[in-house]
Amino acid sequence: MTPQNLLDYCIDEIKHLNSGDIFSVRDLFKGYEWSKYPLALRITLGTLFLNYASNSDTVKPIEKTKQGQQRYERLQNKEEELTDE
Repeated sequence: MTPQNLLDYCIDEIKHLNSGDIFSVRDLFKGYEWSKYPLALRITLGTLFLNYASNSDTVKPIEKTKQGQQRYERLQNKEEELTDE
């Protein structure tokens, strides 16, 4: 798995979250899946996801945990607003 493959997986998983959900990148994986990736790969993925979220209309970075993990909020994008009406 490459960092880009994992980023694509995360972006796809976001679609399953509700607007307003708070999550970390780790939350998008099953526990055993996240643990099997080397630390360097997880750190790279975290950087890529933060860059994605900073320019996204579906996710925004909000805070860091005590452990230093970035937390995000799932936003409602324009397409979802149209289908909700």
